[in-house]
Amino acid sequence: MADLREDPYPDVYIGGGFSDPASSPPDPFPSGPLPSAPDSFDPVSSDPSPACPASSDSVPVVGVPAPGGRPPGRLGRLSGPISRFGRFGQGWGRDRILSAVAVVTGLVMVCHSLVPNSPGNLGSLLETVLPWTGLAVPALLLAALLRRSVPAVVATLLLGAVWSAMFASLYVGGRSDTEPNLTVVTHNVNAANSDPAATARTLLAADPDLVALEEVTDEALPAYRKVLDRRLTHRVHIGTVALWSRYPITESRRVTIDPGWSRSLRAQVRGPNGPLAVYVVHLPSVRVGASGFAVARRDETLAALDRAVDQERQKKVLLLGDLNGATTDRALAPLTSRLTSVADETGTGFGFSWPAAFPIARIDHILTRGVTPTDAWTLPATASDHRPIAADLKA
Repeated sequence: MADLREDPYPDVYIGGGFSDPASSPPDPFPSGPLPSAPDSFDPVSSDPSPACPASSDSVPVVGVPAPGGRPPGRLGRLSGPISRFGRFGQGWGRDRILSAVAVVTGLVMVCHSLVPNSPGNLGSLLETVLPWTGLAVPALLLAALLRRSVPAVVATLLLGAVWSAMFASLYVGGRSDTEPNLTVVTHNVNAANSDPAATARTLLAADPDLVALEEVTDEALPAYRKVLDRRLTHRVHIGTVALWSRYPITESRRVTIDPGWSRSLRAQVRGPNGPLAVYVVHLPSVRVGASGFAVARRDETLAALDRAVDQERQKKVLLLGDLNGATTDRALAPLTSRLTSVADETGTGFGFSWPAAFPIARIDHILTRGVTPTDAWTLPATASDHRPIAADLKA
C-alpha cells in the first residue's frame, strides 16, 4: 500500500517555499507584453481558442460557474454588513409601525381634549384613565430595543418626555413648608361595609379634625358614631352623607343637586382661624357598557354642584367627597376652575382611590378655596371598595 505521506510531486518543496519552474502552471497574468489580438474572430468557428490559457487558478467570471460550482444566475446568501442591511430593510415596515404608535399615543396625550365625547363619551373615558397611557412607554421601548430600531427608540423616548411633562409634577411636588392647622379625611365607606367600626378606627389613625363619610346607612351609623364621637364631638348627618368635626358646626343643610337623592350637605364650621363652608358630596355613579361611558346623570349633578359653589359667599371653602370622576375628566373642569385639588397641588403620586383592591382612578377628592393645601395622601384600605384620602391644610 502506498505511503499517503509520500509527496507525489518530488520536484515541489512545499515546506521550502519553492518549486520546479519547468513544471509550474503558466501565469494567468504574465508580466511581459500582452499577446496580440487575432486579426479576425469567427464566432461560429469550431475552435475558438481563448485569449488566455485556461488554468485552475484563473479569476472566476460572474455568471460562469467554476467546475462543480453553483449554476449561474443565482447568487449565494450574503453575509456581513450587507446581509444585516438587508434584514434591516425587510423589517423597516414593522419599525415604522412602532414609531407610528408612539407618535399617535403622544398626540392623544397632548390633544386629549380634542377627542370627541360623542359617541359614548369616549373623551371623558380617555381622560379618566389618561395617566395609564404612560404604560405604552416601556412596552414600546422594549419592542424597539428588540428590533434594534433607532427611529422607534427615539419616538418612544419622545413619548416618555411628553408623559413626564404632563404627570411628573405629581411626583416632584409633595409636602409644603407651610405649617398646617387642619387635617381632613373623606371616605366612601360603602353601604355594604362589613366592619364600620374598624373603618372608623382606620380614619382616626390620621388624627383628623374633619371626617366626611359617604354611603352611610342608617344601620351602620351607630357603629360609626360609637368610634368617631369620642374624638370628634360635633356631627351632622343628612341622607347618606355625614360630617364629624373637632370644631363646632354652627349650621347645616341639605344641598339639592340631585333631585330624588339626599347625598350632599353643606355645613358651616367654626375653624381654627374663622368660619369654613364644608360641602360633603356623593355624585351619581358612572358605568362603562355597550353604549360607552354613561355619565349623563353625574354630569347633570356636577353642573348643579358647580352652580352651588359659585354662589357660595364664604371665602374659605372645602369640598369633600366621591365625585365619580377624575380631575383630568373634562366634565370636572368648571368645578376645578373654582376650587383647587389638594392632590394635584401637594400630593405625591396619583393618589388613586378606586377600586380599593387595585386603584386605577382618583374619583374621591378634597377640593379647596381660600385655604392653603400642605400635603395629601391615601390612607390604608378598609372594608370599602374605595380607599380613604386625607389632606393637611392651612385654614
